[in-house]
Amino acid sequence: MRELRIRLLAGVFAVAGVLSWAGARLWNSVGTLPSVPLAAPIVLALIAVVLTATALSIRARLNAQRERDPEAKGVDPLMAARAVVFGQASALVAALVSGMYGGTGVFLLESLDIPARRDQAIYAGFSVLAGIAVIAAAIFLERVCKLPEDDDRNTGAPSTA
Repeated sequence: MRELRIRLLAGVFAVAGVLSWAGARLWNSVGTLPSVPLAAPIVLALIAVVLTATALSIRARLNAQRERDPEAKGVDPLMAARAVVFGQASALVAALVSGMYGGTGVFLLESLDIPARRDQAIYAGFSVLAGIAVIAAAIFLERVCKLPEDDDRNTGAPSTA
């Protein structure tokens, strides 16, 4: 499984932001701009909390195993792999959604004197922050579940069974 690349996430964020800003300008010129839902930052924040809790749980279980705690509950490799895939998918979606709300928020900065637009800009800003929290939690989860490098492969020495 390949690691998340920050450049990829930043690229998705930037492209989505530019397209969203252009789309918001176009949509506003022909009609009413769709609103940013209040639930957007809440849902993204909940995903960040779930990812962080999962990472902390797995890290605690791995530390208990390393310390040879007799009551340590093992970490199923398939469960850890599923958690990493969930984290990577969440990070990609969060980068896309944050870019969309970021572009919309930048467009809304032009009309902060209108109370409804100001509220929408605030929701968009919180959505971007919550999306960044999802990305950070996903990277943390990925680092927790990363397997230690095999020294035999790195040194070129023959492996002994």
